[in-house]
Amino acid sequence: MEGWDPSTKSTLTQIPLLTTKAGPRDGAPWTQRLKEEYKALIAYTQMNKSNDNDWFRISAANPEGTRWTGKCWYVHNLLKYEFDLQFDIPITYPATAPELELPQLDGKTQKMYRGGKICLTVHFKPLWAKNCPRFGIAHALCLGLAPWLAAEIPILVDSGMIKHKDDATSSIES
Repeated sequence: MEGWDPSTKSTLTQIPLLTTKAGPRDGAPWTQRLKEEYKALIAYTQMNKSNDNDWFRISAANPEGTRWTGKCWYVHNLLKYEFDLQFDIPITYPATAPELELPQLDGKTQKMYRGGKICLTVHFKPLWAKNCPRFGIAHALCLGLAPWLAAEIPILVDSGMIKHKDDATSSIES
């Protein structure tokens, strides 16, 4: 955690670390891991809300907890930009981090792979590997998606690659 700003360190230390090393094929241990994932996500969400920094909603899209969907948003120039968020838990989880997808932004930035998967290889994947199995979905959002949104959304807005929903509807009405 050296070299991180105090805010990131503080946030990360408040997200519970996970202890169960289990993936989707592991049966009962996976169920235990999912419980830990939910506890960490709840803690992270509550912390964000208490700090007036609420920026995502996700939930498991299937009973097995292998597909997740939701929304994330970023405020830039006092305008809220909202995006669909989805990801699958890899078979090799937790050794492999989930690939977070923002399908609406597919093809709009070079820091993204086909299908809207955000690029996390250089900075996040080594951090994930070093902290396996203690990191989970909440950590991927905190250390992967949040910085990606902060770096990319202002550039995409300023370059005109994405428009605010109010701008899009007003240009259609004109």
